[in-house]
Amino acid sequence: MTVEEKRQLELKTMRQIIGIYCHDKHHTQKGKLCENCEQVWQYAQHRIAVCPHMEHKTFCSVCKTHCYEPTYRDKIREIMRYGGPRMLFVSPIQVIRHMYLEWKDRKRSDTFHEN
Repeated sequence: MTVEEKRQLELKTMRQIIGIYCHDKHHTQKGKLCENCEQVWQYAQHRIAVCPHMEHKTFCSVCKTHCYEPTYRDKIREIMRYGGPRMLFVSPIQVIRHMYLEWKDRKRSDTFHEN
């Protein structure tokens, strides 16, 4: 998977998770975001677009670099904790793909550090 494909998958996943959170918590229509969640989404898009670690990245929560400002970091953490597990019911194939890529990248990273 190319870096750009990985970036697009990250964007798609983030948008879905924010959508789940916003729909359930703010009672918006599916596919729509409230003003606050739209701001979080816009910020997340920017951060993902400029992520310097996308090639080897697994999850933002385990990254050494904290790209998100503290206020957005707390909000993203809240959204991910709520929407992440619910993705299994919305898009199970995407969750499995995400887990596979994370496992594959971790295995590659472990192999790299052993040498």
